[in-house]
Amino acid sequence: MTTDKPTRVLVIDDDEDIVALIYGQLEPQGFVLDSAGNGEMGLKLALDNEYDAVILDLMLPGMNGLEVCSQLRQYNDRYTPVLMLTARGSVEHKIEGFAAGADDYLPKPFSVLELDARVKALTRRASKPTSKLLQVEDLTLDLGSLEIRRQGKRIELAPIHIRILTLLMQRSPEVVSRASLESVVWGDEPPDSDALRVHIYTLRNAIDRPFDIPLLHTVPKMGYRLAKIEEQIEAA
Repeated sequence: MTTDKPTRVLVIDDDEDIVALIYGQLEPQGFVLDSAGNGEMGLKLALDNEYDAVILDLMLPGMNGLEVCSQLRQYNDRYTPVLMLTARGSVEHKIEGFAAGADDYLPKPFSVLELDARVKALTRRASKPTSKLLQVEDLTLDLGSLEIRRQGKRIELAPIHIRILTLLMQRSPEVVSRASLESVVWGDEPPDSDALRVHIYTLRNAIDRPFDIPLLHTVPKMGYRLAKIEEQIEAA
């Protein structure tokens, strides 16, 4: 992996075997890793240092992974991609993780090669694009600052949701296929079929639910589009 500087990753997990497995996979490739065995220490490291990605276990002693992720999003002015690890694989638990600000979700037990691919996909897409303002109706996205506003109100989104929103806004009012969105978010390593649906649900809650006119619409068997239309197509 060729980069101008080493890719720094923080691993927050109390399972020493899993931490050793992650180190064994990433360190030989030039990644620089730090680790913490509990939520409080992990959050402190994440706030005090600059990382390219955080691998975060959901079940931690003391402060759990959801609390760590939520506070990281609340108090850190940098948006660091978060890959959440958990033995809980239901859609409900994924929604909880994404709502807390996680960018991706990997159920245990996992393949270390899949974790490798997920981390690389997150860090590859984390860099900010050049400054440009996108606008659809009263929704704006500054690609330089990554500031999102609707009706003048600022909306906070995780990096993965910003990537989805960016493509939808760039292609508006066209329909964007599921495959196109999955490619932008995960490249050639898409996760299970529920992941995109969960991200769309979270994105819709952020940009539509607090406002009168919906913009994000599901087009059955085709994909999604961002536009003001006469009738909202029900989410599938």
